[in-house]
Amino acid sequence: MTASFLEIVELPNGEIVLRRGDEEGEPLLTLYFSEEAKSYLQGNHLDIAKIMFDAGLHEVTRQGESKDKQDDDLSSDRVLH
Repeated sequence: MTASFLEIVELPNGEIVLRRGDEEGEPLLTLYFSEEAKSYLQGNHLDIAKIMFDAGLHEVTRQGESKDKQDDDLSSDRVLH
């Protein structure tokens, strides 16, 4: 995924989406909180969504860095088929 401005938006249908700010089309991620969950979170569901999106993006980055390090540690004689 190329670097771009990301935005979190609550849609009229109640979905909270993460999307690129400079593009139209399908959201990258979608969250939906039930009314019960919103009530339990006392209206802080947007803050929770931001934390959830942020944690997910950090984990993807961490896994990518871990994979790169593992790839660097491999000998040049490794054959995959």
